[in-house]
Amino acid sequence: MNAQTRYFFLTGAAGAMECALDLPDPEQFPSPRGIALVAHPHPLYGGTMDNKVTQTLARAFVALGYATARMNFRGVGKSEGVHDTGRGETDDMALLLEHMRSQYPGLPVALAGFSFGTFVQSQLQQRLTERGVPAERLVLVGSAAGKWAMPNVPPNTILIHGELDDTIPLANVLDWARPQDLPVIVIPGADHFFHRKLQHIKNFVVEMWRR
Repeated sequence: MNAQTRYFFLTGAAGAMECALDLPDPEQFPSPRGIALVAHPHPLYGGTMDNKVTQTLARAFVALGYATARMNFRGVGKSEGVHDTGRGETDDMALLLEHMRSQYPGLPVALAGFSFGTFVQSQLQQRLTERGVPAERLVLVGSAAGKWAMPNVPPNTILIHGELDDTIPLANVLDWARPQDLPVIVIPGADHFFHRKLQHIKNFVVEMWRR
């Protein structure tokens, strides 16, 4: 993402997992104020941790002072293994969270994802909640409602969706959000990949987080 990005590997159930860490400006944040994990879109359709929406989310959290980690899911980039329909990917994200908590103990945790990554992060949040250690907040962009069985998410979740998304129609997201009484931020004219609309994602996340 930038010249300061640090790359490292973790060993998961499927083998080596390629990860990246971005830290906030030490002059502005002498120590990180939180941990953020960002999950990328579907591995079988070109999704990687370098996806532009994924990187935009990472930049937003770095700007907020969070130590921000991403990983390539199984079979992507230098990560070993094969796609596991979200189950193994959630296990791997949980491993990354465990690693980050060991490096930055006691800090609050944020989970963010794009498309397929929203399914992974909402599943992880469900696990964490059952264990009594939920993330403080989720950011879900292009939520995978209707594509995968998205669990319910906390009421403070930030949902961002494109008006013209033809991969995951806005109507599907509204049908999922409505019973939970969750607001959805709709970016007019945006498609699934938010072409020429990325700045809105970062702006919304930063502004809403600071509130």
